[in-house]
Amino acid sequence: MSTENTNVEKDLTPSNASGPVENFDWNAYENDLGLYGDSKDAIAEQYDKTLSNIEIGEVVEGTVVALSKREVVVNIGYKSEGIIPITEFRYNPELAIGEKVEVYVESAEDKRGQLILSHKKARQLRSWDRVNEALDKDEIIKGYIKCRTKGGMIVDVFEIEAFLPGSQIDVKPIRDYDIYVGKTMEFKVVKINQEFRNVVVSHKALIEAELEQQKIDIISKLEKGQILEGTVKNITSYGVFIDLGGVDGLIHITDLSWGRVNHPEEILQLDQKLNVVILDFDDTKKRIALGLKQLTAHPWDALSADLQVGDKVKGKVVVMADYGAFVEIAPGVEGLIHVSEMSWSQHLRSAQEFMKVGDEVEAVVLTLDREERKMSLGIKQLTPDPWENIESKYAVGTKHTAKVRNFTNFGVFVEIEEGVDGLIHISDLSWTKKIKHPAEFTQIGADIDVIVLGIDKENRRLSLSHKQLEENPWNELEGTYTVDSIHEGTISEMTDKGAIVTLEGGVEGFVPTKHLTKEDGTAAKAGETLPFKVVEFSKGTKRILLSHSRIADDAKRAEGREEKAERKSKNQSTQSAVKKLNSQVKKTTLGDISGLAELKAQLEENSKNE
Repeated sequence: MSTENTNVEKDLTPSNASGPVENFDWNAYENDLGLYGDSKDAIAEQYDKTLSNIEIGEVVEGTVVALSKREVVVNIGYKSEGIIPITEFRYNPELAIGEKVEVYVESAEDKRGQLILSHKKARQLRSWDRVNEALDKDEIIKGYIKCRTKGGMIVDVFEIEAFLPGSQIDVKPIRDYDIYVGKTMEFKVVKINQEFRNVVVSHKALIEAELEQQKIDIISKLEKGQILEGTVKNITSYGVFIDLGGVDGLIHITDLSWGRVNHPEEILQLDQKLNVVILDFDDTKKRIALGLKQLTAHPWDALSADLQVGDKVKGKVVVMADYGAFVEIAPGVEGLIHVSEMSWSQHLRSAQEFMKVGDEVEAVVLTLDREERKMSLGIKQLTPDPWENIESKYAVGTKHTAKVRNFTNFGVFVEIEEGVDGLIHISDLSWTKKIKHPAEFTQIGADIDVIVLGIDKENRRLSLSHKQLEENPWNELEGTYTVDSIHEGTISEMTDKGAIVTLEGGVEGFVPTKHLTKEDGTAAKAGETLPFKVVEFSKGTKRILLSHSRIADDAKRAEGREEKAERKSKNQSTQSAVKKLNSQVKKTTLGDISGLAELKAQLEENSKNE
């Protein structure tokens, strides 16, 4: 090779060239013949110095050079650029070209010579340190809300799944958690469990400090009686929470309306704007008591001045109790109908038997206290008092049908009509039966015929009788059940002292225990029908004393008396015969003496029998 040619070729080496080299000898370059100055290795070394030195598994910083809907192109100063799926940047929707990002080198090149990077792995390697750093520095970070979970939400923070409690989403109660899913929000790390690597974040913490200052400013300007505008924030069974623009107040259910309110939802609804009045507040606890009904005049003040005791009013039953019913005759104006004013009847009953909540009723004003704002009403006054004309309607001696209402040991309480009660004394139930308790004679709810014996108008009570509907049978019984007369009867009851016997016509008599012995020596039992002798009859005390055993005893005594009389008669006949013989003794023959001896023997035998 000539020197001239050599100099020309040296002038065309890449180190001196400013453009493409024509007639480049690739054979000389590949075989490193020195045709182009520096050796091949030297040139490669110089080129490598212009590239970044990277290692697989290393986390480096790169620059976003291109963005598409699917991928992010990142330049880390290597011979090729890396491509990362855009889903790894979901937490940062504001990613822009030129932004610095950390990436993890997975491979220097794949089958196509492409540099393989991962932003997600880079974040995972450094996320725990970042989360702890955010907690230590009270740093505000961004996170992506992935989904709902029990009690809150799952948030992607630095590729770590953190828990966002429902109470930490906002200062206001959250009614729809789903609207937050898929959103990127700012958070503060509030708690980290290093052992279990659990992270808790809060969005509410970002705004609480600002709100706290707002509350202090608002409360410092509050005055009792001040009227403010607010928004219904939450409704509970006991009241309504109102947002006054950064501070909450409570309207208790009793301060919602002058009338009765079963639940605040009847009056207000969520997000409703309204004016409220400040009733009270506590600087220390930051509690504010609000009122809504106080913005209107008290209904009692607007009550008609013409309303007087005795007037009739109409209203709706708003509350029921066992002792009565509260009736609202105007919004916020109520009167009590006591159960005793619901019916003229004096029987104890529950108010629920007469009416129920929601019923429209008419009543009479019984008392009216405008200062105390109290009113009592009655509905029984709408009907006449049955005791006003009691003397003419239920005169003494008149007969009526009543209903048995209650028992006592001494009698039966009955109701002739609603409000008209009477008592049948136990002694006035029957002429003939001995009744220990009224339940033996009748039952509650049964009808019973009565006759009026007396009227106690002051105590509203009638004295009644059932037995006097019939004539006193004891006048006739006196002639039937004479002493020593015998009657058939059935033992209806055994007692400690004897037995009760039911005789003909339902009349009862008493048999002492010693008089129950039968002829065979056994004692009579309940249910047996036997003959009984009347031992004693008392019309005054209505008592018949009987005996069964005396019938047999009297029969034996009568039989003995008859035998004795017969023996006595025979003896008298014998004595008469002896006297006759004695008078004829002088004329007696041997044969007569023999007959006399027989007669004497017979007389001696009769004497022995006596």
